[in-house]
Amino acid sequence: MAKDKNYSIYISIDDKLGAERSLRKFKRLCESFGVVREYRKRKEFKKPSIRRIEKLEAAEKRRNKSASKMRRTSKI
Repeated sequence: MAKDKNYSIYISIDDKLGAERSLRKFKRLCESFGVVREYRKRKEFKKPSIRRIEKLEAAEKRRNKSASKMRRTSKI
């Protein structure tokens, strides 16, 4: 992906795909480009110190989760 984040998501709706399928395809593309994630991130301002703390907490949570999974599978 490029650094400038200027993307255009274009979906053509034709008789072959239909509106419902095209809508699902559009949602998948938005998720893959990170549109919703970026929107939520910019929705409110967070101080850099708060972001750093949240990032560390999320990493700790991921580590605990993976360690818990490893403990469960190693008992078998």
